[in-house]
Amino acid sequence: MELSVATYNIHKGLSAFGRRMIVHELRDRLRAVEPDVVFLQEVQGLHERRAMRFDQWPEEPQYEFLADSVWPDFAYGRNSVYDHGHHGNAILSRFPIVEAENLDVSSHPFESRGLLHVEIELPEGLPVLHCLCVHLALGERGRLRQVTAIAERVAEIVPDGAPLVVAGDFNDWRDRAGRKLAMELGLREAFRDRRGRPARSFPSRLPLLRLDRIYVRGLSVRHAEVHHGDEWGRISDHAMLTARLAVD
Repeated sequence: MELSVATYNIHKGLSAFGRRMIVHELRDRLRAVEPDVVFLQEVQGLHERRAMRFDQWPEEPQYEFLADSVWPDFAYGRNSVYDHGHHGNAILSRFPIVEAENLDVSSHPFESRGLLHVEIELPEGLPVLHCLCVHLALGERGRLRQVTAIAERVAEIVPDGAPLVVAGDFNDWRDRAGRKLAMELGLREAFRDRRGRPARSFPSRLPLLRLDRIYVRGLSVRHAEVHHGDEWGRISDHAMLTARLAVD
């Protein structure tokens, strides 16, 4: 079977400078693209001040609002907690999520980061799909330590033959963390397979930096696409990446 995946840093459901709430428009865009599994970063689980500031701010957490009736299963990893709320990573899935765990991989106390690992039951008797949603540190040393944590998690939990997707915002513009991750785990980056280098994804209106990634193992990349331009730039400062995959 084929399945489509997307990764998107949604900037807490706000426009690039935080002036507009765009979570309703974001939900429409996600539905139009129709991915089977969605990896989201900077998802607002709760923000009491913004709920008071913006009309039509969803009553439910953003991951529930975005999933709605299209992605019946979802998991949220709360990473950054403050007096008026919290945010983190989320995974939305059309298929059943049978296990979910969020690990703290923060490199220092002032930058909370998590690794959200879910196991998804695919149809047609296919093996369980392992999905890891990440948002790595801004500093290179922190990113490299987090890549080591990802590699250890995969080696401990994910069977060698199981299909695996690691996706998210790597903040890895020099591609050092990405190369280390791919080498240690035998991963292929979806865009590197097709174009030789990871995709440019930031800023979304005219991408210059290669920050967002989709890595796979036990899956073939049939198609990969960067969703960018002025219309996407209204939603987030990151472009959305999608890939159509087939189980090897």
